[in-house]
This record gives sequence, C-alpha cells and structure tokens, in this order.
Amino acid sequence: MRKLLLYLPLLLLLAAASCRKTGDTPVSFDPTSPAAARLQIDVLRDTVDLRWKQMIDSDNQKVVATKAVLSELQRLPGANVARAKQLDAVNDNLLSLRYDQQTMSVSERIDAYDMAQDSVLRALYTITQPHLSKSKDVESLTETIKVADNEVAGFRVRYDQAARMYNNYLQMHAETLKKAGRKYARLQPLPLFELKD
Repeated sequence: MRKLLLYLPLLLLLAAASCRKTGDTPVSFDPTSPAAARLQIDVLRDTVDLRWKQMIDSDNQKVVATKAVLSELQRLPGANVARAKQLDAVNDNLLSLRYDQQTMSVSERIDAYDMAQDSVLRALYTITQPHLSKSKDVESLTETIKVADNEVAGFRVRYDQAARMYNNYLQMHAETLKKAGRKYARLQPLPLFELKD
C-alpha cells in the first residue's frame, strides 16, 4: 500500500498528460519566425552574460584576496608595511580601470587593466615570499590569487565562444530580428577578447 502511495502522484501526472480532447491539435512552432528568433537570441545573450559574470566574479575575488593579503602583511612583524600600504592603494583603484562588455572593444583598455593588475601581483608575490611559512592566511590567500590569475585566459576563451555564437546568430538572422521588435532590431555584435587579424 505504501509503495502505491509513493507512485500515486506520478501515475496521476501520467494520466493527466495522456488525456487530450479529441479536437486538440498540437501547437506548431515556426523556427524561422520572429518569436523563435527572439527566444534564441535571448538564450544566447543569457549565456554570454553568465560567462561574463563568472569571469568578473573571479576577478573580484582576486582583488578582494589581494586586499586581504596586504592587510594581513601590515600586521605581520618584519613585513614591508609601507610597500603593502602602497600596493593596497593601487589595488583599490584597479576596478576603476577595468573594462566592461562595451569598453573592451578598445583593446588598450584591456591591456592597461591587465598590466596594472600584473604589476600589483608581481609586487605582492615579492613581498609575501618571506612570510609564506610564517602565516597560513598569507599562504592560502596567495595561492587563491594565483589560481584565479591562472584562470583568466580560460574565462576569456569561454566568454568569446558564447559571444561569437551570439554574434553569428545576430548576423545570420538580422532580417528576422528586425521584425521581432524595436529592441531586437537595434542589437549590435559584441566585442571579443580575441584580436582579429
């Protein structure tokens, strides 16, 4: 009896799904329609935005971990406190230099951010080196930063893959999207990290 009660909701769902009025016809969906184009471009854009968010979240964590290491260094005996404070100020300014999905079309903006962050991290690794064995926090946070820094290229490749699919769909279905509504008629291709030859 108990087994029957467990399966009762499933049986009811199956029974309801199989019951159809005799006059019902299946709903057809035209894959070339403006509605289909809207749906597809929205899905592609959601994927692009998810990949962007993952990349930015990782970068934010790297900046936060850098700040935590520098704060910890300022409390450690024998650490270069003046240098740690100086790097902390530069690290705090990094996010104001970071590109977004539109400003990344200017590759110099990406390069400037990468160079600024790299210079902070190189200096950070130098001043943390003598303290890695003295502080587990400094050691683990520094390792977290290195792991996140090594993931940058992968995040950019995955973002470009999603953005390229979005751009290709936009190009191939431009006429259909124009019929899909004003918002869709104005869509523009997204810049990529990959430089074109």
